Amino acid sequence: FPYTTLFRSGAEEFGTDGYARTTLAKIAAAAGVSTETVQGQGPKAALLIAAAEFAAVGVSGEKNILNLDLGRELIAIGDPHQALDYLIAAVSDVHSRTAHLTPALLGGAQSDPELDRYVTELVAGIKGQFRRVLDVFHERGWLRRDVPFDDLVETMAVLCSAEVYLRTTQRGGWTEAAFRVWCRR
Repeated sequence: FPYTTLFRSGAEEFGTDGYARTTLAKIAAAAGVSTETVQGQGPKAALLIAAAEFAAVGVSGEKNILNLDLGRELIAIGDPHQALDYLIAAVSDVHSRTAHLTPALLGGAQSDPELDRYVTELVAGIKGQFRRVLDVFHERGWLRRDVPFDDLVETMAVLCSAEVYLRTTQRGGWTEAAFRVWCRR
């Protein structure tokens, strides 16, 4: 079964029409499959979740970024400046592929308990991913020592969030390059 096509089509539909107006029939038409095929993949909330995760990192359900190529490549970098550049570029790339889904996720969470749980877990999960990466940076002596570690994790999670990305790039008119420079600083 062509999951890539289904998830890509789902991401496009959710990103364009939002959660409430996206139907399984619309996703099926965009993917070129039957509605029954889409229904067989789970409820609408599950499709949005899988589409968002697939768009972000190419897989669904992975809980540790260090298990992905992106994480392994990041921790293989031995220079702190290069590692930070790589991390910020990766965050920006993920947002460029997924930020359009943020309104659908947040809007859907208002009415769908499954999405509400997922968004809560997603926010905590993203913070956990930054904690894992910053743990590696901390072990290498690359982090500031004058700011508590937990504050660095929270700051990174907030500044590099999809909401801040959308605010600065879509609402604020920043280029992706400007966002990267700002996050890095």
